[in-house]
Amino acid sequence: MTPTAPRDVAVVGFAHARHTESTFGTTNGVEMLAPVFAECYRQTGLDRTDIEFWCSGSSDYLAGRAFSFISAVDTIGAVPPISESHVEMDAAWAFFEAYLKIASGQADTALVYGFGKASASTDLDSALALQLDPYTVAPLWPGRHHMAALQARAGIDAGCWSEAEMASVAARATGRDERDLLVEPYTADPLRRHDCPPVTDGAGAIILASGKRARELVDTPAYVTGIEHIADSAEFGARDLTDSPSARAAAVRATRSSGPRPDLGGVTVAELHTQYTHQELLLRRALGIDDSVAVTPSGGSLVADPLFSAGLERIGYAAHSIWEGRAERALAHATSGHLLQQNLICLLEGRPA
Repeated sequence: MTPTAPRDVAVVGFAHARHTESTFGTTNGVEMLAPVFAECYRQTGLDRTDIEFWCSGSSDYLAGRAFSFISAVDTIGAVPPISESHVEMDAAWAFFEAYLKIASGQADTALVYGFGKASASTDLDSALALQLDPYTVAPLWPGRHHMAALQARAGIDAGCWSEAEMASVAARATGRDERDLLVEPYTADPLRRHDCPPVTDGAGAIILASGKRARELVDTPAYVTGIEHIADSAEFGARDLTDSPSARAAAVRATRSSGPRPDLGGVTVAELHTQYTHQELLLRRALGIDDSVAVTPSGGSLVADPLFSAGLERIGYAAHSIWEGRAERALAHATSGHLLQQNLICLLEGRPA
């Protein structure tokens, strides 16, 4: 039997909650998600009964209770019954699952959402340390900024980037003067406050549709032309912290490149999920992104870092650049785990009607 080619899949709707240091809502995300869903319905003309598959990304560890994602389903409603799935990581990976669902012909529409209330955690470092090796690293309970400082220092010592270059990334994202940033005290040497992500509560959602359905819903669908995710070793001593071979390999596959490096021809916007300034510099080197590409014009995680939806937002903002006509081809990147351990690359493009 000849295998059937995957169907076209496109992003047709995107919204996120207002980024805030703290929200009054509960850790199940319902209060944040309800208006986000409503905005996605408004953009596409769909309602909840038109969605054939739902997939979410969140963390029970962050919420502090088991099966917290089930409570979030209250945002959808119990009747009629739905087809639903969940990933215990950033919702960009829920996006990947929904993409496969539509590409394989099992659904025509899907709504993907992610949420996290980081402000509710009394010890965010300890919650995030649970992602680390349970035998050799997690028992040490290292802070997230201190872990990132090891990577930043390794890159500085290797001549891959400098503190001034890191400050330049922050200045572009925040609009502050680079000279002012370089005189701030260290948070975790060599990281200063502007090099690190802020604690952010947030939620985001994306609606996906099959090619034919997408053209019925919006004027300019953002078609997914390539998507892949690959993980590096979770053992930090087993990899070079100044490089990201998994991100590069994922980009090679997503762009269907023939060589060892991704062909980013035509990409004019790259939304990178980089929580620390040096990680943008690292990914630009790994992916071969030059100055002709607008990197994370949304500001990214240096401005707001809603855990478990920040990666999904990068895909949404990349799609938004296509809808607005600022790009014909855009790249989105999402990461999960510490120090760019897992990486997802999604390539989007607009097509004339």
